[in-house]
Amino acid sequence: MQLLFYNIFLLLYRIAVRIAALFGNKARLWLNGRKGLLDKIAADLQGKDEKRIWVHCSSLGEFEQGRPLIEAIRQQYPAYKIVLTFFSPSGYEVRKDYKGADYIYYLPMDSRGNARRLVSLVNPSLAIFVKYEFWYYYLAQLQQAQVPTILVSAVFRKSQIFFKPSGGLFRKMLHCFTYLFVQDDESKKLLATIGLNENVIVAGDTRYDRVIAIAASVKPFPLIEKFKEADKLIIAGSTWPADEEILKQTLPNLPDDWKLVIAPHEVDAAHIQSLHDAFAGHSVLYSQLDAEPCGYRVLIIDNIGMLSSLYSYGDIAYVGGGFNDGIHNVLEPAVFGLPVFFGPKYDKYIEAKALVSRQYAFPISSAADFNNSLPNLTEDDTTRQTMQKAIQAYIAAQTGATERVVNQLFAKF
Repeated sequence: MQLLFYNIFLLLYRIAVRIAALFGNKARLWLNGRKGLLDKIAADLQGKDEKRIWVHCSSLGEFEQGRPLIEAIRQQYPAYKIVLTFFSPSGYEVRKDYKGADYIYYLPMDSRGNARRLVSLVNPSLAIFVKYEFWYYYLAQLQQAQVPTILVSAVFRKSQIFFKPSGGLFRKMLHCFTYLFVQDDESKKLLATIGLNENVIVAGDTRYDRVIAIAASVKPFPLIEKFKEADKLIIAGSTWPADEEILKQTLPNLPDDWKLVIAPHEVDAAHIQSLHDAFAGHSVLYSQLDAEPCGYRVLIIDNIGMLSSLYSYGDIAYVGGGFNDGIHNVLEPAVFGLPVFFGPKYDKYIEAKALVSRQYAFPISSAADFNNSLPNLTEDDTTRQTMQKAIQAYIAAQTGATERVVNQLFAKF
């Protein structure tokens, strides 16, 4: 019965995407990217004598989490070709030219036939799913084909469907994995309650390795240095309108030697213009900064791809999304020692909860919260600088998950 409902969900999902594609570009990309996809994969892969590892990521965030593992495998086991798949356009469209993989595709929609054909075409020696991605037919087909299949950097919560009476099909999916590499002991304990114990390994979160690598190879941005001058910066990354309204209300309360850089999540022309208008008289766009004199207090980043290195110029970070479905990546600013502020929806993110518990990150529910909390950091350089060193040391201490996973994998397979 649960499989019937799962199939109905897949059907409704396909219908919803087709309707959404009439109005939205993201759904259109999702749909068009899958037209003739399996035939294209067949043309690329059939008849080649090569060993392959299949890595699947839902979207860009999961890719960043899996990237250290991909690159470690690439370096240590170069004989394997990497097949990388994405479910979402926000992952595929950004990373379709990634040089660390040999083949990059959308994941065909889950079905018995698609799963059978894709697994046969890729013929992987190992399949790796990153954090959150559970497709029944793919997992069942991999198990039937006796392909070692692992889940990496996973984290589980008691509220998830796996641990509810109605979650039988989802528990069955988890039992398809040969090994599950989880981030924390709590996840391991929860999995033990549904009969998963011997094949569950606490390895940590590979994102710590990724942000350390980013910090070691930051891109210089001379225009940011020009904007900053001798002042200090709050870097607001991946913001949404609710976050931007808070930032607008905060600007008048900042000390004179502080400026604000906003890198919104959406960079379409309409949103950039509305954000520019919201800070009218105070803001300049990054694309216009070279032609404008200094003197603005707000810089709006009107492109994508800068954020992870942009944080290196900051003194405090604000990470968006906490008033929507959940916060974006808090480790990217934390690796540079930035104290991090974000909205109230962060309970699903153990890295954020860990930073909050150590008073390295600060959840807020309103502009008043933000304005009340900021002076402790903006007006006391010694306190802030001491905290920055402690945050960097904490992040460095969490690394090593990639090495632990790779060592375990190739010792077992």
